[in-house]
Amino acid sequence: MDDPHAPAPAPGPPSVPGGGPTGSEGWPPAPPRGTTPSEDSEHLRLLSIFHYVVGALAGLFALLPSLHLLMGLWMASGAPMTGSPAGGEEEAFLRLMGGFMSAVAGGLIALGLAFAGCLIAAGRFLATRTHYTFCLVVAGIACTFFPFGTVLGVFTILVLMRPSVKALFGSAPAGG
Repeated sequence: MDDPHAPAPAPGPPSVPGGGPTGSEGWPPAPPRGTTPSEDSEHLRLLSIFHYVVGALAGLFALLPSLHLLMGLWMASGAPMTGSPAGGEEEAFLRLMGGFMSAVAGGLIALGLAFAGCLIAAGRFLATRTHYTFCLVVAGIACTFFPFGTVLGVFTILVLMRPSVKALFGSAPAGG
C-alpha cells in the first residue's frame, strides 16, 4: 500500500503515450551555454566600436541647439530687431529672454557634448578593458538616448554583467 504521508513525487517531463519526454531536446533542458573568452573579446570589441559611433551621433545631436544659442546671444546683445526705435521695457525684456535662451541652449549643448565624450571614453575603456564601473554607469545613462543609446546601453549592460567579462576587466565577480 502507498503511504498517505509520503511526499508526492516531483513532476516529471510531460509524457506521450509511449512514455518518453516530448520534444527533441530531452529532459531536463540543457543549461544555457556560456561564452568563450574569444566571444567575450569580440563582444567587447564590437561594443567599443558602437560606443564610438553613438558618441559621434550624440555629439551631432548636442549641437542642434546652436541656432537657439546664437539667437539668444543676438537678443541679449540688444541689437535692434525691428525698424522701430527701441523701447526701454521691451528692450530689457528681450535682453532678459535672450540671456535665458542662451543659458538654456548653452547648458544643453554642454550636457550633450559631455554625454558624447563619456560615450567615446567608455568605448575606449571597453577596448582596453579598464574602468569597469565607469562603463557600466555610462551604459545605464546611454539607455536614455533613444533609440540607439537604449539598444547600446542594454547590450553593454548584458555583456558587462557576465562573470567572464568581469574577469577580463580584472574585477572579481560579485556574489561568488
